[in-house]
Amino acid sequence: MMLRPYRAILSARFRMLLQYRAAAIAGVWTQIFFGLALIMIYEAFYASTTVADQPMTMVQIASYVWLGQALLAMMPWGADSEIRAMVRSGAVAYELCRPVDLYGLWFARGVAQRTAPTVLRAVPMTIFAVWALPLLGLPEWRLEPPTAAAGVGFACTLVGALVLACAMTTLINISLLWTISGEGIVMISTTLASFFSGMIVPLPLFPEWAQTVLGWLPFAGIADLPFRVYNGDIPLADLGLVLARQLGWTLVLVVLGRRLLARGMRHLVVQGG
Repeated sequence: MMLRPYRAILSARFRMLLQYRAAAIAGVWTQIFFGLALIMIYEAFYASTTVADQPMTMVQIASYVWLGQALLAMMPWGADSEIRAMVRSGAVAYELCRPVDLYGLWFARGVAQRTAPTVLRAVPMTIFAVWALPLLGLPEWRLEPPTAAAGVGFACTLVGALVLACAMTTLINISLLWTISGEGIVMISTTLASFFSGMIVPLPLFPEWAQTVLGWLPFAGIADLPFRVYNGDIPLADLGLVLARQLGWTLVLVVLGRRLLARGMRHLVVQGG
């Protein structure tokens, strides 16, 4: 009963975001281009290196890249555009009048924001990466299907990645109470999420000292850890540790977000009067 308002908000927001199909189709073609470009870069790197023992095989790299492109919309790129507009205009005061927990409300919006665009893009991206590439004569660039056990592990870590990304998104939304415009925090969060999650360079290709640091940051739980579970680079014996990292950071960010929201509510100035 207590969760009914949040389920309703999530459902309504999810269905609304599913209407942006033209934008999703345009995004798919853009991501296919970047996916092919990244794979060509890595293939050139692997062909030119004299080091025989690489941390990931080219097949694993290709799968890593396509997973990143398929799940790109799930990344915590920035703030909710409607919340940004409400903070700027002063309409955020209406959010405070709703008989629901404000953090839970914004978190539910974040879940819809991270899932609906991902569903629209991930399905055609997966079809292209799994079946179209072999038909085009590029089977070595395809998204390699996981084993049954790795697929189950990936599904579990994908849920962990979603709630972690939503916790980050909600924290960014809360920061708008101080920054108003949100342009700076969006640029910072985009840069951090892109680089430290492995979306630009897979974390196993970093130096060993950097892997240790980056592997324990929350960003690794959004992309790198689930992707490596998918391609078998992380064995299923370590699945519990991966989930513990994801859920641990989610709890930390939720507690931090709630504390910042409570503090922001005490000092909130409604723009426009």
